[in-house]
Amino acid sequence: MTTRPRASLGRILQDLGSTVLDVAAAPGDLDAEVTGVHIYDPHDEPMVAPGGIVLAVGVRGADGVRALLERAPRAAGVVVKLPVEVDERVRAAVTETGVAVLGLTRAASWSQVAALLRSLLAEGDLDGPEDEPQGDLFSLANAVCALLDAPVTIEDRSSRVLAFSGRQDEADPGRVETVLGRQVPERYRRMLDERGALKELYQSRDPIHIELPADMLDRAAVAVRSGDEILGSIWAAVGEPLTEQRQRALADAAKIVALRLLRDRAGADAQRRLRADLLSTVLAGGTGAAEAAGRLGIATQRLCVLAAQLTDQQEGDLARGESDRQRFCDALALHVATIHPKAAAALVGSVAYAVLPLTAGPEDEEARAVRIAQDFLARVGPRHPANIGVGRLAGTLAQASRSRADADRALRVLRARGTSGQAAGYTDVHFESLLLQVADVAGAEEQTPTGPYQRLLEHDREHGSELAATLRAYLDAFGDVNAASARVHVHANTFRYRLKRLVEISGLDLSDPEARLTVMLQMRIFGP
Repeated sequence: MTTRPRASLGRILQDLGSTVLDVAAAPGDLDAEVTGVHIYDPHDEPMVAPGGIVLAVGVRGADGVRALLERAPRAAGVVVKLPVEVDERVRAAVTETGVAVLGLTRAASWSQVAALLRSLLAEGDLDGPEDEPQGDLFSLANAVCALLDAPVTIEDRSSRVLAFSGRQDEADPGRVETVLGRQVPERYRRMLDERGALKELYQSRDPIHIELPADMLDRAAVAVRSGDEILGSIWAAVGEPLTEQRQRALADAAKIVALRLLRDRAGADAQRRLRADLLSTVLAGGTGAAEAAGRLGIATQRLCVLAAQLTDQQEGDLARGESDRQRFCDALALHVATIHPKAAAALVGSVAYAVLPLTAGPEDEEARAVRIAQDFLARVGPRHPANIGVGRLAGTLAQASRSRADADRALRVLRARGTSGQAAGYTDVHFESLLLQVADVAGAEEQTPTGPYQRLLEHDREHGSELAATLRAYLDAFGDVNAASARVHVHANTFRYRLKRLVEISGLDLSDPEARLTVMLQMRIFGP
């Protein structure tokens, strides 16, 4: 069995190339093994495992870099936005700790570089069969780059970048933007579609040459197939059409990439199912929760459960819906992992659950979790409109099931409101949640409205009147007849007449606060 390439710092820099990261100061060779990615927060005690890469958000100047090196002496490297100030004291700290200092291009965002690094570390995590072809996708991209003498990207069916070769700085700005965003920008995809390039690509089984505007390099591309299924594509930025020999090499590479994508898809599906099963066990509580938490590597104390669900699911296209939900869950997992290394997320049914550890601080834990959820919804924006319910803080793993139930109830309240893009903590929607639970019990026991409210509903059904709506408007307006009449679009005198009629018919005493509360609760529980 061949051993997959170790995720060393040097290998990661080779894969990313100088387009994204550059070495500002190094202790010598770059053979340190990279184990994970960590976001630096100056207000928290750094929890950097040996071999971690630290993204130094907000760190500026030589003093800031030196102080970070002293706080994270076991890291493989720290990443600072360019320009990076390196003086003699920084070089001495690099030599003493063995931690490399890397500069990040100003064109890249921290979320982009975090995603790039995590994808590089994730490649090849599953042990493969002995005949596995040519290592991971990034190695394949570099091999194709060498064959074609051109920078290469490997993309999925939705034009998301799965892997890319080195030498991307030799391509045009459009390619650099694509690599940094891990997605072909919509304007370029629209241009290719209008030129008929995408249609030609997916209809052809051979590589095609695509001529682009003068400010861009042309592209050579081939579809990656498994039978009649399109798995993705390979794109090379070229100065001229490929020779016949290089066209054959690109076509052969597409077959190898297809095998790798099929294997990765099977492995990813198995891993996701396993993570979903383990997280479900944690959230259900019981005897197996501790073991499942250990296998997931998540925190077991002071945690909140988040329940997130997309709000724009289209009926009919089941495959597209499942893909959208999985991408949304992957984005949520990335978001919580940047906040705490022992966070986890998985898709269970149509809901993405996340376990988020929270350290003690001046802010209420549930309020902080809601703010984190709101930040995530703002990031994914219109691409993934969703709601998130946040459970109460669980002091121990045994209370995780309660936090999960809280999150489910908060999410249900948001769903009942018909909102989208909202996050709510359970304590903020506690009473609304209780009303929904009471409605569930009433429905299960086939209970129906009684008393004055029942008489109003029966009168409306028999005579086509709107007395129940009149009563609702009156109560919602706190007895203000002018405001209530405006709400139902009738004259105030007409509204007073209807109010008099509904009192006569129902026998409701509007001066009795207990009677008003009873009828208001029935309206909420049973509806109009």
